[in-house]
Amino acid sequence: MSSFTRTRHTARAQRRDKLATIALYGLGALVMLLIFWLLFTILGKGLPGLRPDFLFKQPEEIDAGGGIGPVLFNSFYILFISLIVSVPLGIGAGIYMAEYAPDNGFTSALRMAVEALSSVPSIVFGMLGLAIFAEYFDVGLTILGGGVSLALLNLPMLARVTEEAVRTVPGELREAGYALGTTQFHVIRRVVLPVAIPAIITGVCLVAGRAFGESAVIILTAGLSTSGEMWDFSLFSPGETLAVHLWYVQSEAIVEDARQIADKSAAVLVIVVLLINLAFRFPLWFGKRRQGLSRK
Repeated sequence: MSSFTRTRHTARAQRRDKLATIALYGLGALVMLLIFWLLFTILGKGLPGLRPDFLFKQPEEIDAGGGIGPVLFNSFYILFISLIVSVPLGIGAGIYMAEYAPDNGFTSALRMAVEALSSVPSIVFGMLGLAIFAEYFDVGLTILGGGVSLALLNLPMLARVTEEAVRTVPGELREAGYALGTTQFHVIRRVVLPVAIPAIITGVCLVAGRAFGESAVIILTAGLSTSGEMWDFSLFSPGETLAVHLWYVQSEAIVEDARQIADKSAAVLVIVVLLINLAFRFPLWFGKRRQGLSRK
């Protein structure tokens, strides 16, 4: 190949590289603009009329001026229950499939089942929770049923994210740990997990945000009402959440300010999901900052 031909190929590759870079930056900017437009639209409608008492008042069925106090509490309570169940099981299952499970047909089938369950519609898990808690155990629509059903919904995703996060840890780090005479469990706890924890926390953020904003599962397992108390810690009370309340107000409520309540509820829902992500990621950012300062 002559030098002229090589120059042409190099110039063509550089042009393609520039075009691809411009296209990818353009797609990224388009996605960011779409996200900011959604946030501006939702928050712009809900924040101007949002007052602190709206977060603590009881919802109203007929009169105007109701709040979201009990449903907001139920949202956090059910989220807490779902994470208590799903995080240990999901992370443990992911570590097992990445580190301990043998490479055979059973493991491949298990991995396929986990991937398939990750894409199952949430309404199916709601029907499963309804069959287990409301029909088999005959406890009705409860906070416990909603929390456990949400945990079942999020388990496959969390297990798959954890497995991929653990698999991306370089094998050289494991070999260095084994060379020091440590056990496999010690290597996983001291070497693998600290490297994989950012990706695992990202998975926890995803399932937490999904659980907080889920409505189909809650309607079938926790119901469309509350106990009427602001701080009801009973696991067997009905557990309408903020997402379900938003759907109910927007579609079936007869109060005259239903649209305003829906706008303010949507704004609160978005803000809480953003705060959940910040709460999980702040320790990571703080830890990286401390590492950077210690290296200097």
